[in-house]
Amino acid sequence: MRPLKGIKKRKRVAEKKVDQNVLAAAAPATALRGGPPLQDWWDEFSQRISGPLLDSKDPKTLESILKVSRKTFNYICSLVKDDFTARPANFSDSNGKPLSLNDRVAIALRRLGSGESLSIIGESFGMNQSTVSQITWRFVESMEERGLKHLSWPAKSDEVKSKFEKISGLPNCCGAIDITHIVMNLPAVEPSNKVWLDDEKNYSMILQATVDPDMRFLDVIAGWPGSLSDEVALRNSGFYRLAEKGKRLDGEKLQLSEGTELREYIVGDSGFPLLPWLLTPYQGKPMSNSQMEFNKRHSETRKVAQMALARLKDKWRIINGVMWMPDRNRLPRIILVCCLLHNILIDMDDKVLDDLPVSHQHDMSYKQRNCKFVDEAASIMRDKLCHHLWGKVSEA
Repeated sequence: MRPLKGIKKRKRVAEKKVDQNVLAAAAPATALRGGPPLQDWWDEFSQRISGPLLDSKDPKTLESILKVSRKTFNYICSLVKDDFTARPANFSDSNGKPLSLNDRVAIALRRLGSGESLSIIGESFGMNQSTVSQITWRFVESMEERGLKHLSWPAKSDEVKSKFEKISGLPNCCGAIDITHIVMNLPAVEPSNKVWLDDEKNYSMILQATVDPDMRFLDVIAGWPGSLSDEVALRNSGFYRLAEKGKRLDGEKLQLSEGTELREYIVGDSGFPLLPWLLTPYQGKPMSNSQMEFNKRHSETRKVAQMALARLKDKWRIINGVMWMPDRNRLPRIILVCCLLHNILIDMDDKVLDDLPVSHQHDMSYKQRNCKFVDEAASIMRDKLCHHLWGKVSEA
């Protein structure tokens, strides 16, 4: 099965942040056409939720249930509104009351954010499982197109490189890459499912992500079986092909010293190959003081990718834990939309992010694989960077 890639679609998109006119149109107090003002809807919808979800009068309770602030919720509604109204559907609750645009977006966000079963969500929101399923999938279809402008490689990387250098001193770095596993429950009796069985004896799907210093996803690919190594997944990705052709990480080189230039690159753990545009840590023992210093800086820089994936899984729990008998053609698209929502929260400066725990553990039960491939030119470049950084330490 070919993994889902957003690269071709991403070529149509140039902007990283939300247009300010869109933000103004999506202000929390503004009424969406065809529905009540958000404040009125928010209060009314809260009263319709049953079960243990609403056990407090705290006005932030619904925000915690939907995993977004009211401002971000209104913006997401504005993104999917045209698609939802262009394909009208007679969705209603168990009392026969038609579900508004806000209702449907809230249901989809709860499904993606909680990872709860269709039956539990249907019970809490007063509707049948089929309605929850159809609404969620309609939302995913719309968001993977309308929200794609929130996932793009920066046209200018100067700010990104500056922020990375401030983390731990690595110059000219443009991103950090990592891989995580989305665990699934598949029948062992089907021989074709063995390809999904990973090293930890879980059935899983790979998500590969490249991240900026703000933990924002710049490039993602999902869909490869969990049995593949990080190196194989990388080499079969669109990101790899773009980098190898010089269409990615092809910006201005940095002069380290006379006659020594450092090209743009990303950092990854020892599961990835050492390439001219992908620097990995030194492996093996013994190591020199300069190599240990490089690895320390490299680890601190790489941590943003680990934290981004940990936050993604903590926030959008439909891809955390075990997916029960998933549709393997739809799952990559669900993963992509969770990544888009992750970026939207950052782009909207959503305050709900302040409440998230700071962790870099996203594949806690998985052992680190080591890739032995070393590109000679990349090894020379890494050594020069290592010596450059050690020289700064010595001078200090």
